[in-house]
Amino acid sequence: MMNKLYIGNLSPAVTADDLRQLFGDRKLPLAGQVLLKSGYAFVDYPDQNWAIRAIETLSGKVELHGKIMEVDYSVSKKLRSRKIQIRNIPPHLQWEVLDGLLAQYGTVENVEQVNTDTETAVVNVTYATREEAKIAEEIPLKILAHNGLVGRLIGKEGRNLKKIEHETGTKITISSLQDLSIYNPERTITVKGTVEACASAEIEIMKKLREAFENDMLAVNQQANLIPGLNLSALGIFSTGLSVLSPPAGPRGAPPAAPYHPFAQYPEQEIVNLFIPTQAVGAIIGKKGAHIKQLARFAGASIKIAPAEGPDVSERMVIITGPPEAQFKAQGRIFGKLKEENFFNPKEEVKLEAHIRVPSSTAGRVIGKGGKTVNELQNLTSAEVIVPRDQTPDENEEVIVRIIGHFFASQTAQRKIREIVQQVKQQEQKYPQGVASQRSK
Repeated sequence: MMNKLYIGNLSPAVTADDLRQLFGDRKLPLAGQVLLKSGYAFVDYPDQNWAIRAIETLSGKVELHGKIMEVDYSVSKKLRSRKIQIRNIPPHLQWEVLDGLLAQYGTVENVEQVNTDTETAVVNVTYATREEAKIAEEIPLKILAHNGLVGRLIGKEGRNLKKIEHETGTKITISSLQDLSIYNPERTITVKGTVEACASAEIEIMKKLREAFENDMLAVNQQANLIPGLNLSALGIFSTGLSVLSPPAGPRGAPPAAPYHPFAQYPEQEIVNLFIPTQAVGAIIGKKGAHIKQLARFAGASIKIAPAEGPDVSERMVIITGPPEAQFKAQGRIFGKLKEENFFNPKEEVKLEAHIRVPSSTAGRVIGKGGKTVNELQNLTSAEVIVPRDQTPDENEEVIVRIIGHFFASQTAQRKIREIVQQVKQQEQKYPQGVASQRSK
């Protein structure tokens, strides 16, 4: 049985020899005659595998004389609008399931499996009416993805999504941020188009999501290496969206096991002032203060928002008080919330400014000789670290260090600076005279 292929969207300048050469170059040589009409042509393939290969290799992918050609099975005008072909069917999919899916879109007159040498199956489906076939040809594909990855899929000003839509001939929509909650951090990506177009779009979408996930995991691993013993899962924070998980209950309803404390060597309370956009204050506080209370309970920290210093300030200060583990959890959730609520562009990293106070006696050590330590700190963490030299110490003989960067960069810089302060304190306890005399020089 011959397999007649229809070749459409051809330029009037195309000749039969052009088509023979094109098919030959793609290792799909034509044995029979090329029937060329104005703007389209027909060719025959004796083997169905070759016919499918020609469709998959050329249709919508190859340009000839400035026009992208279409290649598909040639069917009678009567059947053309009622018949669709579905490819890339997973080998493990049961036929009853496929029949059920196809029946959702109309009355199926015939399903014929096409014999191919590919692992995935191919079927020709004939519906009772052209309307049913058209609906079935545009079955939506739904993909669930963590909100923390979706921004990078969308791209700046939606460029990544538009590119995928353009290249695959699909329409892609993403569920609203309103559907998200602390228990449901996923968004639904809906792809509409032909089955083949949806399959192509899925490959591109998954590529972008995987890339974003791998970048986040890299950041997590770097953070874990810089803070010995850090276990993000035990803290209930993931890099993607910084989600929150409740600790599991113990056996037979017993209280959960004691939480893991990677910061046990730093038990003391710390105060960090984090600056957030003024318009984000409502999102952080939540309705009747519900979100900020829940956040404080989860993190084990005191979280307060300082009054605005004036009517037109662009930033507000969040005062976080608690040990390092609480700081990590509270700040992580705040960064995550600002991303979720779209206070930053989808592709943009959430970068915030944090202020920590250090004894004025250690400021020089944080800066280092000729600024060496602070430069190394910036290179290591990718955060901007500013230690103003002309600061007047406060009543506690402390000065402010400013840290600007994304969450992991900011956290690493905070920990490294606290480490330097701790080292100086230990030296002061060990050699009080020496440190004092050094300070007076």
